[in-house]
Amino acid sequence: MAWGAAAATQGALLAAAAQAAGASTARPFRLAYAPHFGMFARVAGADLVRQLEWAADQGFTAWEDNGMAGRSVEEQIQLARAMERLGIRMGVFVANFGTAFGKRSFSTAAPEHVESFLADLAKSVEVAKRVRATWMTIVLGDRDPRVELDFQHSCAIEMLKRGAKVFEPHGLVMVMEPLNPWRDHAGMLLAKVPQAHMLCKAVDSPSVKILFDVYHQQIAEGNLIPNIDRAWDEIAYFQVGDTPGRNEPGTGEIHYPNVFRHIHGKGFGGIVGMEHGNSMGGLEGDLAVLAAYRAADGSSAG
Repeated sequence: MAWGAAAATQGALLAAAAQAAGASTARPFRLAYAPHFGMFARVAGADLVRQLEWAADQGFTAWEDNGMAGRSVEEQIQLARAMERLGIRMGVFVANFGTAFGKRSFSTAAPEHVESFLADLAKSVEVAKRVRATWMTIVLGDRDPRVELDFQHSCAIEMLKRGAKVFEPHGLVMVMEPLNPWRDHAGMLLAKVPQAHMLCKAVDSPSVKILFDVYHQQIAEGNLIPNIDRAWDEIAYFQVGDTPGRNEPGTGEIHYPNVFRHIHGKGFGGIVGMEHGNSMGGLEGDLAVLAAYRAADGSSAG
């Protein structure tokens, strides 16, 4: 059966998901998919710890929260304790909101941007210790349209090298996220995975790797599986979402069963962040997300 046809059997998938929602020992997925707070709030409730508990009951073993660094220390500790109790690994949070968007930061490596970046990383080290995180997302800011791109890459390389010195002693990893320029993020310095791969090779640090967001890369350049293979040695983290719409697998054009099978077959042991919305509202929408991942992952619910 074609992927589109399988995804269209919505009633059967929802029935399976509803059954899983009542279970307490659902089989873990083959890959470590990481939901985020709010994704399952209709079925699990508003309480953040309860959302973690519900996700663990459905077989999820990872979580991500872009805004974790902005939470209070007390809340970070509370969530970290809950994740440890539930056997949930912490995925990414964003490390450099101060230099990520709306600024020509990495493209110029101006002293004020370097200072802001390093301060954000120093703060992120402390957050990572509290929540037991390894990977943090970084975004390289805007291009300068009046400067040759290679000069901008040189600035980015130097800035990344400075950042790597902050993370390396702690065994932490900043994962650079290329963002598509056509739909969501026009004018960003980093748009494609080959570009990120080149920067990783130039920096040559275990603390600077790639976040391969399948949603962004389908829009930016396509050719997903060949590019995953070419960049494999520098990819440390994946994020997903279908397109158009940026919702769960099966709602757009990406054949996620093949993508997930390929990543699993290569032995990926990291986290796959579910950085997307729910295609439907309410309880039905939450359960549809769960069903979509069961279908695309190829694992059963019990």
